[in-house]
Amino acid sequence: MFSKLENLLTLDLSSNSFSGVIKLDVLSKLKKLGELNLSNNTLLSWSSDSGSNTTFQELDTLYFSSCNVRQFPNFLRSAKKLRILDLSNNSIQGSIFKWESEGWEQLIVLNLSYNSLTGLEHFPGKNLKFLDLRSNLLHNLPPTPLPPSLQGFWISNNNLTGKIPPSICTLTSLDVLDMSRNYLGGVIPACLGNFSHEILNINLQMNKFRGKIPDFCVDDNALANLALNDNQLEGLLPRSLSNCTSLKFLNLANNKLSDTFPHWLGVLPDLQVLILRLNNFQGPLSISNDTKPSFSSLQIADLSQNKFTGLLPTTFFQNLDALKHAISKHKSMFQEAWENLGLSQHLALDYYGQISLDVTTKGSDIELEYKRSLPIFSGIDFSSNKFYGKIPDVIGELHAIHMLNLSHNNFIGHIPPSLGKLVELESLDLSSNKLSGRIPSQLTNLTFLAVLNFSDNNLVGPIPHGNQFDTFENDSYHGNLGLCGFPLTKQCDNGDEPKPPASKFKEDEGSPISFLWQLVMMGYGCGAVLGLSTGYIVFTTGRPWWFVRMVERDWKPNVTRWVCKIRGKRNIH
Repeated sequence: MFSKLENLLTLDLSSNSFSGVIKLDVLSKLKKLGELNLSNNTLLSWSSDSGSNTTFQELDTLYFSSCNVRQFPNFLRSAKKLRILDLSNNSIQGSIFKWESEGWEQLIVLNLSYNSLTGLEHFPGKNLKFLDLRSNLLHNLPPTPLPPSLQGFWISNNNLTGKIPPSICTLTSLDVLDMSRNYLGGVIPACLGNFSHEILNINLQMNKFRGKIPDFCVDDNALANLALNDNQLEGLLPRSLSNCTSLKFLNLANNKLSDTFPHWLGVLPDLQVLILRLNNFQGPLSISNDTKPSFSSLQIADLSQNKFTGLLPTTFFQNLDALKHAISKHKSMFQEAWENLGLSQHLALDYYGQISLDVTTKGSDIELEYKRSLPIFSGIDFSSNKFYGKIPDVIGELHAIHMLNLSHNNFIGHIPPSLGKLVELESLDLSSNKLSGRIPSQLTNLTFLAVLNFSDNNLVGPIPHGNQFDTFENDSYHGNLGLCGFPLTKQCDNGDEPKPPASKFKEDEGSPISFLWQLVMMGYGCGAVLGLSTGYIVFTTGRPWWFVRMVERDWKPNVTRWVCKIRGKRNIH
């Protein structure tokens, strides 16, 4: 049938249920075919000698991802005009030999991610701009230099060892470098911090790099995302980071850094995510008087598991303008790539919108991998430090915050009633402090609250009732001997405790209003918690937790089931 369509330029057969071995000799009769898309046919493959006598002289683009391909076909050697080749998410094994990629001189985009490749004899093509080798079994890079035309290089989640190759420093057009989740060691080359061109993203997280962080942005550049977390880096933070005026995302978690709070980063106008978790930062949370406004765009701040001490400065929270209002929809990184770099919308989102989140809750580790652009989730995690004094009332002005964790510190005094103004809050953890007094009734106004932990404090009096407070269980209040009332077995003596509204689900069961209310309560965890535009939200219930690693896909089904299971259990009560 297709062989008669001699003038066909584009053929898209993706996302069907085709199976078996494709007959490439039939498709090769389409002499003018420029784009062929057979992706997402999970049982479709080609034979070992497919295309041995066929040619695709005009083929420009081939999408054959998420199929059942196990090796390279011979016909690709004859596709002299091939510019985009996507064979990702297949079962290709072994090594890619030089002869297999001959004839790919015009190739611009090569995506071989999510296969089982163990070796790469050389880098194909002289004009390659985007090379994606993520999630394979590669042990080392080819001895040949990287193509100098590269703009994006992804080789994360492999088995690479040794040091970063010197040829990285010759890539004068590089926009994105992702070598995360390998076993690379040594020091980070100084050239990565001194690129004179406009590099956007550097992701070296989860390796074995040691030594000091090099000076980034010695000359002002466009670095937007820098992830160096989960390595063995030590020493002070380079003050040159304050020159990274386009920086939005900075993750330095889980290293051996030793410094004071980097208040000088407050000058960065676009900094939205700052993660310093699990290092040796110490001293007070000082804010420079010369920096106004300071951290005005910050939406996520994770300082947990360090040695910070002192009072929480009111000025710090007063400066967080981005958390006082609804989070704006900035132009996403993938839109910029789409518009400025000439990538298709699909490829741009796949390559430029990757950040992942690691959550620890009650001893269970859950990794959320998702594609997104700039943060639409907001949170503050200052847990497991040595902060003391009262919790500032001004935190109640951060109306756009979704998560607040101040657990495992030495805070005293009452829980500020102003926290009842955090109308977007979904997770609140004040556990393991020295808080006293009653739980403010204003907190029942937090109708999106899915996780609450006040355990191990000195709280007293009746537990408030209403809205989400009627869904929390005993472990939210454990270790407060002076608390009484539902859900605890200890009854209040003063007789003024409000009755838990358990009967709401039984009254007027036949009415539409009652039925709708049941749906709302049953879906709170799934709808409210996952109701953001990228379909995710994260929280903790027990101890210091969270944040950040840069990667890819398939998060929503798992976390949806997890949240629904927890919320469904609570709503039964």
